[in-house]
Amino acid sequence: MPTRRSWTPPGPYDLARTLGVLTRGPGDPAYQVMDGIWRATRTPLGPGTLHLAARDGRIEAEAWGPGADWLLDRLPALLGAEDEPAAFTPRHRLVHEAHRRHPGLRLVRTGLVLESLIPSVLEQKVTSDEAYRAWRLLLQGHGEPAPGPAGSPAARMRVMPDPRGWALIPSWEWHRAGVDAKRSATILRAARVAGRLEEAAAMDAPEAAARLRAVPGIGPWTAAETLQRSNGPADAVTVGDLHLPRIVGYALTGDRNTDDERMLELLEPYAGQRYRACRYILLSGARPPRRAPRFAVRDFAGI
Repeated sequence: MPTRRSWTPPGPYDLARTLGVLTRGPGDPAYQVMDGIWRATRTPLGPGTLHLAARDGRIEAEAWGPGADWLLDRLPALLGAEDEPAAFTPRHRLVHEAHRRHPGLRLVRTGLVLESLIPSVLEQKVTSDEAYRAWRLLLQGHGEPAPGPAGSPAARMRVMPDPRGWALIPSWEWHRAGVDAKRSATILRAARVAGRLEEAAAMDAPEAAARLRAVPGIGPWTAAETLQRSNGPADAVTVGDLHLPRIVGYALTGDRNTDDERMLELLEPYAGQRYRACRYILLSGARPPRRAPRFAVRDFAGI
């Protein structure tokens, strides 16, 4: 039998937009959208599956598996109860309009580092499609079935491996998933110190980022992408991204060639809230016109 809990947001709430940052592509074996949101994860107490649905102004949650109680105990934090959206003041017309159109956006806090770190490492220097495919194949081949009722989306979902499980994936399986040696080595180093990395979920953002970046292969981009999900810091803006500076620059000034340094200058009015500002900029849909072909997908598995 599932355990249940509900949470009532203090104002407008958008479940899909808020939790959407946790999915890794439309075929993510750990995240499905059907009659609400289904999320399979590995907690400190073991695997757990969480089903979330918005009903009558509340978020209703059911959970299964050894990690069920852990997930429900932390449900408000996951949904953004610890976030402070009222601290944000739009400074640009486009941001103001996105803020007005999306009043229910909050920043999540999963409290789980490795589950966001590993897919972020997979996304280093490759296309999103490549990274999503790798995550899907690795979970399907080396994860475990998600707990949950037969006939539900949980029956088709997978929980990511534990640290030992990641360490036991043979080299040819990384290769088959299209993951090069540099990224797989970074994941294996992270798995070896998983306990220390998970401690970062309870740290302030600068200290947490330093803890993650102590692992070779984890830089500012990966640390920010991880902590945005595990810790929910409103200021953890991503630097080193191929697209984000150009999107921010185009949205705020019309410049299609903005770099990281200029992006940070443009976001200075949002100091303390720069990640949230970027979320609204992305939700605005403003994108610079494409001038070149898409980044070519590399066939690592065929090398």
